[in-house]
Amino acid sequence: MAVDDVAVAPVNEGYWTRTRKAGLVLTALGLLAVLLFTALATGEPARFTLSEDATGAALKINGTVGAALFGAVALAAGVAILAGLPTRWFTLVLGIGLVGFVASFLCWQVSTAPAGQNFMPLVNIVRGTFILALPLIFGSLAGVLCERSGVVNVAIEGQLLMGAFSGALFGSISGSLWVGLVAAAIGGTLISLLLAVFAIRYLVDQVVMGIVLNLLAVGITGFLYERLMQPEPAKYNSAPRFSNWEIPLLSEIPVLGPALFAGNIFLYLGLLLVLVIHIGLFRTRWGLRTRSVGEHPTAADTLGVRVLRVRYRNVLLAGAVAGIGGASYTLALFSFTKNMIGGKGFIALAALIFGRWSPTGALLAALFFGFADQLATYLSAINSAIPSQFLAMLPYLATILAVAGLVGRVRAPAADGKPYIKG
Repeated sequence: MAVDDVAVAPVNEGYWTRTRKAGLVLTALGLLAVLLFTALATGEPARFTLSEDATGAALKINGTVGAALFGAVALAAGVAILAGLPTRWFTLVLGIGLVGFVASFLCWQVSTAPAGQNFMPLVNIVRGTFILALPLIFGSLAGVLCERSGVVNVAIEGQLLMGAFSGALFGSISGSLWVGLVAAAIGGTLISLLLAVFAIRYLVDQVVMGIVLNLLAVGITGFLYERLMQPEPAKYNSAPRFSNWEIPLLSEIPVLGPALFAGNIFLYLGLLLVLVIHIGLFRTRWGLRTRSVGEHPTAADTLGVRVLRVRYRNVLLAGAVAGIGGASYTLALFSFTKNMIGGKGFIALAALIFGRWSPTGALLAALFFGFADQLATYLSAINSAIPSQFLAMLPYLATILAVAGLVGRVRAPAADGKPYIKG
């Protein structure tokens, strides 16, 4: 009897399953929107323009009505989940509820903005979301490549930073964008090489090694920045920038066209890599071997798969991907500054978990965090009553809430973080 109890206990979660807890949280958010956002909103119209400014076509709704209506959508979604919604509908209903909560919040904020600022330019919001999500997309893809192979990649921050530095330095010296891009990939690969050697060959704890490599990247790039870039920025920190490439016809699609089809090479490359890695992981022999090495390396070894070779190759490939992601800063947007990545590597790691170790899931999670970052910027621009300190925290709060409360029960690859010693 006692043995049976022990076997059944982990399965029996009781009434308060993780799904119902998510429903309870969403219900509370819906109530907050209906009661608080509606009370704070005004009768002024909340305008969501389909352009980059206040002109042109717009979606318009009374601020109070919109806050109440969208809050009711979030509340209804939360109640539905709480009542025991079928599992297959959980993700869809949760997404609808979260969109309703955000829309209610925006109706409050836009309707109370100062005269002339009570509009949200959707093109800028979508474009900003993708721009801010780019390093997260590349970083989370680097995490997918490593962790699907059984190697924990906490060094994404260092790979991004080294890529940004190498792209800026060698792009400036050579005056060539493509030299800078290749250098960025090599810079990220060097950090990955150290991770691979110490984690795979010498069996060093992978999490500890990742943190050490992040600190190493911060130290090396900071030292060289002070010695080279800061004294002579024109020579060492003035890399050319990739211009935007506009795709005819597609760039004219309302809202999404200017954001998706009038971007730079990093946007197109990031979306292409998501597609290529997804197909590679789930439709090719390389992907089958990668997933087998990440799940059960001993069984893969007995079938002739060279486990250590697969791990080395994928970790190095991950470094190149992350390095290119770092170059999306210095070859498209900014000059290099010390520690300019600012924790984006760790948010990319969260996006990897939130996306359930899937390339497409990681893309959606990265866009979620990018939107939170862009929303904070927009609210600051319209002089929101919400304290600026809280707005600066918004992307990181979204990260914590997503990973801790919304991800649900997820399972990493079984051999993730476990060294393989060939018998």
